[in-house]
Amino acid sequence: MTSSGTNPAGAAASAAWEVLLPAASAPPRARGRTLRAALREAVRSGRLAPGTRLPSSRDLAADLGVSRGLVTEAYEQLTAEGYLRSGRGAGTWVGGAVRAAPPRARDLAPRSPGTRADFTAGAPDLSLFPRAAWAAAQRGVLAGLAHHELGYPDPRGLPRLRTALAALLARRRGVVADPERLVVVSGVAQATALLGLVLRARGIDAVAVEDPGSPQHGALYAAAGVTAVPVPLDDEGIALGPLGASGVRSVVTTPAHQFPTGIAYSARRRTRLLDWARSVDGFVLEDDYDGDFRYDRAPVGALQGLDPERVAYTGSVSKSLAPGLRLGWLLVPEALADEVVERKRTLDLGHPALDQALFARFVERGDYDRQLRRCQRAYRDRRDALVAALAEHFPGTRVTGIAAGLHVIAALPDRHGPEAEFVARATAAGVAVRPLSEYAHAGTVPGPGVRLVLGYAHLSPARIREGVRLLAGAG
Repeated sequence: MTSSGTNPAGAAASAAWEVLLPAASAPPRARGRTLRAALREAVRSGRLAPGTRLPSSRDLAADLGVSRGLVTEAYEQLTAEGYLRSGRGAGTWVGGAVRAAPPRARDLAPRSPGTRADFTAGAPDLSLFPRAAWAAAQRGVLAGLAHHELGYPDPRGLPRLRTALAALLARRRGVVADPERLVVVSGVAQATALLGLVLRARGIDAVAVEDPGSPQHGALYAAAGVTAVPVPLDDEGIALGPLGASGVRSVVTTPAHQFPTGIAYSARRRTRLLDWARSVDGFVLEDDYDGDFRYDRAPVGALQGLDPERVAYTGSVSKSLAPGLRLGWLLVPEALADEVVERKRTLDLGHPALDQALFARFVERGDYDRQLRRCQRAYRDRRDALVAALAEHFPGTRVTGIAAGLHVIAALPDRHGPEAEFVARATAAGVAVRPLSEYAHAGTVPGPGVRLVLGYAHLSPARIREGVRLLAGAG
C-alpha cells in the first residue's frame, strides 16, 4: 500500500482499462490493431507514464472483454517496438525510451497580433479572392481532366498553362514569352531560389540587390549560397556606377515599380542596365511583384521585353489572387533554361497538376482578367482614401509612389520625428508601420523626418481612415 492508501497495481489496471476500453468495442477484425494503437498513444501522451506496471494479459483481457491472445499479442508487439518492457515472471511495464511530446500543430504564418491598424506593405485583400469563379473552374477541371494528367507533370508546368500564361504576359506586361522557356513555380520565392542555385553552379557567387529593397531577395539568394551585394538607388533606378564597381555579374531589380521606394526606372536607365549586363556577360533578374496594378499612368512594360536573353522575369498571383496559392512563373533566358528546369525537377518534380489545370482554365476563360480589373478598382479607391487621410491628419506630408502598386511612401514633416520615436509611439497605439529605413541593406536611409512605407491594399477605406487617425493621435 502507498502512503495514501492506494494500490499501484490497481491504479495501473484502472488507467489501462480507461485508456483501452474504447478499443474493445471496435469491429472484431480491427480490434487488435485498434488496441495496439490505443496503447501506443497512451504511452506517447503520458497517460501511461514510464515505469507503470500494466495488468497481466489475463486480467486486462477479462476487464476489456476480449481474448487473452489479443492482449498478449499487443504486449509483445509494443515490447518489440520499445514502448513496453517485460521480463520472465516480472510482468509488463511501460518503457522509458519514449520521450515524444504531445502532438500539436503550431501556426507560424505571419501575423500582427494586437494591432488596431496594420499598414505593413505587401499584403493583398484576401476577401477579394474570387471564390465562386474559382470553385466553378475547379469543378470544370475535375470533370474534364484525363486520368493521366494527374501523374507527374512536365517540371516546367502543364503545356496548357504555359501557353495561357505566355499569351497573358505578352499582352499585359509586354514580355517576350516563349512557352518552352516558361517555368511554373511556387511563387517568386521559388523562382529566386532556382535562379540562385543555377547561378551558384555557374560560379556566380554574388548578385547585386537594390538598396533599399526587399529583404527577401538577400535571404533567398543567401540560402542558395549566393551573397547579396547592396547597390544604392538614384532618381532613375539602380545606380550604375556603384553597380559596375561592385564586380558582380547579375542584379536583382524591380524596375516597373521599385520596392519599396515606388520609382519606375527611367527609359535611359533601363537601356543602360541592359548594356551593363551584356558588357559583363551577366543577367538581370526582374521581379515584377505588382506589375498589374497601375492607376494614373499607362503600364510600364517589363524590362524582359527589351532583351529576353539577358533578363530572367518572374511574377506570381500572390497580389492578384492570394499568396496561399503558391503559384507563379519564371521566364528564363535560353542560356539558363535547361539548368533551371533540371533544378525544378530535383526540387519538387513539378508544380501540382490540378492547381495548374485550374489556373489555366481561369486564365483562358477571362476570369483572371476580370479579377485584375476588380482588384485595380478596389485598390485605387483605397489608395485615394489613404492619400486623403494623410492630407487631413498629417498636413505637409509628401506622398510618393502613388501611381502604381499596393503601397505608398509618406514623408512626414520633420516635427513628427525622430523616426524611431514616432514608430515606437505608433506601436504603442496599436498601429503597425514600417519606416523606409528598415528596408535598407547598408544602413539607415539618410534624410530628416519620418518616411513610412504604408501598405493599403488589405484595408478597407474605413479602416484606412481610422488607422491614420490613430497614427495622428500617436504622432
